[in-house]
Amino acid sequence: MYRLHIANKNYSSWSLRPWVLMQVLGIPFEESLTPFAAAGAPNPFRSFSPSGQVPCLIHGGRSVWDSLAITEYLAESHPTVWPVDSVARAWARCAAAEMHAGFRSLRTQCSMSCGVRVALDSISPATLADLARIDALWNEGLTRFGGPFLAGPDFTAVDAFFAPVAFRIQTYTLPLSQPALDYASRLLALPAMKAWYDAALAETWRDEAHEQEMRDAGRIVSDLRSLAD
Repeated sequence: MYRLHIANKNYSSWSLRPWVLMQVLGIPFEESLTPFAAAGAPNPFRSFSPSGQVPCLIHGGRSVWDSLAITEYLAESHPTVWPVDSVARAWARCAAAEMHAGFRSLRTQCSMSCGVRVALDSISPATLADLARIDALWNEGLTRFGGPFLAGPDFTAVDAFFAPVAFRIQTYTLPLSQPALDYASRLLALPAMKAWYDAALAETWRDEAHEQEMRDAGRIVSDLRSLAD
């Protein structure tokens, strides 16, 4: 049985990727959630993750860390992780790798917080460029492979890698084209995404570093989460 170590569902976009991939594809696993530590406290992730970061997959005595490495590890045993068609598979791998390595301005200005709604003070030129690239990439995949997912009719790893962007769109009301917004809505409507979202709203932990990132981005319009401890 796989064991997937993750952090707070409200904040941890990296954890979401393998979690939603395994959920949607029906790959059984045990979830182990460890909250982010307070500033100055020892890193609790080091007890199971060689990098001291999440996500981390434990399987057969092996530790597989980093969301992209976990995805490729799963793909060795589960062929539905990537599209069957070789052209779609190559495109999906490129798009997922681009998401994994890029879009730093969007990540910085609009950190993931599922249960909060934020009115941005402004959107930086670099973030606008990131959004334009995501919009172009999503529209390319949807048009080229026919949808409703990025690489064709089935949810695959490339959709999992962009799942955190869908939550960011919901939180910050980010400007994208209508086809891109419709795709984000389809992701948010997936039962697995709804389950993650509901669990995120139920969390009572607060991580000050993530909370400050939201305050720096703009005005908090609403907070739908359970009351903090």
